[in-house]
Amino acid sequence: MNKKILVSVVMMTAVFSQSINAQEITLDKIYSGYYRGKGIAGIASLNDGENYATIEKDGIAKYSYKTFQKVGNIVNGSFESYIFSPDESKILLQKESEPIYRHSFLGKFDVKDLKSNTVMPLNNGNWIQEPKFSPDGSKVAFIVDNNLFYQDLTSGKITQITTDGKKNSIINGLGDWVYEEEFSHADYYQWNKAGDAIVFVRFDESKVPEIYIPIYGKSLYPTEMRYKYPKAGETNSTVTANLYQLNSAKTTALNLGSFENHYIPQLWQTNDANEIVIATSNRHHSKVDLIKVDTKSGNLTKLFSETDNAWIETDNLTLEFLDDNSFLWASERDGYRQLYWYDKSGKLKKQVAKGNWEITDYYGYNPKTKEAYIQTTEKGSLNKVVSKLNINSGKTTLISYPEGNNSASFSKSFNYFINTNSTAASPYKFVLKDANGKEIKELQNNNELLSKLQKDNFVTKEFITIPNSVGDQLNAWIIKPKNFDPNKKYPLFMFQYSGPGSQQVSNSWDGGNGIWFEMLAQKGYVVACVDGRGTGYKGAKFKKATYKQLGKYEIEDQITAAKWFGNQSYIDKSRIGIFGWSFGGYMTSLAMTKGADVFKMGIAVAPVTNWRYYDSIYTERFLQTPQENPEGYDQNSPTTFANLLKGKFLLIHGTADDNVHFQNSMEFSEALIQNKKQFDFMAYPDKNHGIYGGQTRPQLYEKMTNFILENL
Repeated sequence: MNKKILVSVVMMTAVFSQSINAQEITLDKIYSGYYRGKGIAGIASLNDGENYATIEKDGIAKYSYKTFQKVGNIVNGSFESYIFSPDESKILLQKESEPIYRHSFLGKFDVKDLKSNTVMPLNNGNWIQEPKFSPDGSKVAFIVDNNLFYQDLTSGKITQITTDGKKNSIINGLGDWVYEEEFSHADYYQWNKAGDAIVFVRFDESKVPEIYIPIYGKSLYPTEMRYKYPKAGETNSTVTANLYQLNSAKTTALNLGSFENHYIPQLWQTNDANEIVIATSNRHHSKVDLIKVDTKSGNLTKLFSETDNAWIETDNLTLEFLDDNSFLWASERDGYRQLYWYDKSGKLKKQVAKGNWEITDYYGYNPKTKEAYIQTTEKGSLNKVVSKLNINSGKTTLISYPEGNNSASFSKSFNYFINTNSTAASPYKFVLKDANGKEIKELQNNNELLSKLQKDNFVTKEFITIPNSVGDQLNAWIIKPKNFDPNKKYPLFMFQYSGPGSQQVSNSWDGGNGIWFEMLAQKGYVVACVDGRGTGYKGAKFKKATYKQLGKYEIEDQITAAKWFGNQSYIDKSRIGIFGWSFGGYMTSLAMTKGADVFKMGIAVAPVTNWRYYDSIYTERFLQTPQENPEGYDQNSPTTFANLLKGKFLLIHGTADDNVHFQNSMEFSEALIQNKKQFDFMAYPDKNHGIYGGQTRPQLYEKMTNFILENL
């Protein structure tokens, strides 16, 4: 061949390749931030209800709801977070932070007096945790080295409330690892409204078994991370509620002996100056007591008990005290999560609303209009909408967009709110609305992001339903290649999470894995996701069908869905793969063993491989203990069925995963090895459950992409 012609062909090919790549989604684009969306950080209404604050690069900014114009900066400077005192005379400014676990972190904070412009560092500028203003704004309580303190903001004097805090032994006012992870917050103390008492939880974790994780780093000898981690059926922290009265500097242990007292998931301030309410739970999470604490006398009164034949979502307790100290409480007792109204003594007044839909979030209550502001599934389980609910009539009025995923940030007066909305086809937009849902101003959109994706041949998800073996219609989404031909056979790549109460199939924007799935579709795969039994927002019966048999029905539904897809004319049933992370990794491991005849390829990231290895609070909520329910654990463990593995399997785990321990993958690997099963394994040194940092995520997703391309 003529050399000149060859060079021309090579150059033309290179130009054509670049042109094609410019119209494709690539890993480089995903991880360069090319598809990063825009948002509004740190929105918080001010007390006047007419203005709100946000975090900007040069400070904490103030905006008017009415004119939607910036009024100015409340504070100048660069800050990570902020909290106003209740009267807004002071502002707590977070300057630095170091993460600990999922919610906890060490921080350095200043308090600025907005009237005098004076600044006072908390704890002399040293690291603290969970600072919290007293109701009158004169003090800030915080935690240092597992002990509770407060600082007077006039004199600067620091008072130490507890002295027995000790690493891996005693914790005051701060959750232990499992509380933080499974009850979804790190602070376990509360001021009363009078500001003269604090109720706090003391954790004695001295008898909790300790996990130790090697940290390799660049040291000659690896170091260790050690912390208390109660696995299913093991000893939990002994928790006690304590009352500290500032005037006498006296701490009193509260006697919970006549109440459920294995867990204390939450504490609330009430509208009575001298009351705190605490929630306590039994070990099975099937009974919760609400207990009123008199902070003057230390006397305890039970308001009522919530019970359930399966479990109560102790990680999602909703309690709102009204002006007369009656209160709203969320419960699934009629089969759907709804609000119930109690008088101040704990007597039920009424169920506020009824319907085959759920309240998925609670925003607040307007005493002037007698309306609660809620997020619901009134427009179907795929959508989340925002409504106002009249607690007298039970009538709901839609005030957000009727489709997609809607959330709200309300003004203190409830005259305005910022409606955050997205759909599967359109990324987030932030729209200022009035109390009736009338649009005032679009504050931010992501049209530029959508335009980039559309130029790169973005395909919108289709929503369908798939029948399972017992007649349920399972929600599913599907992404087809751009030039989809129904007469062709495509390989199918399934994604799922499937954990209790979760949802992956929703009419919402997915800026994470969703863009990667689009890339896979461009490479010729049909990508799909199915929410089977056990997932959320379709009622308690559907969600709690998996009780005491975690994994059994979930994997049955994934196998059934895969077979259903395999029977469609456009799917090659011999080329079906599956991927999941965490609970989804567990499901992938089950799919590749129990579903080995259906799934050709699987990628399991950070999977639980036997629930005996996972933490007590989460696991026992759904399975009870291994001592009570051994079959529920072992007959739904992929390790038990390692001998069934047939397809191409990639197992991935971070060695420093504090949540789902590396032990899970080691145990499963050993079972596969002893059954002479070949599989691929990737360990990420010193990476936690999220497996990120530096070039880790790009490398991880390149590895997974290549594995799919080579094996499916």
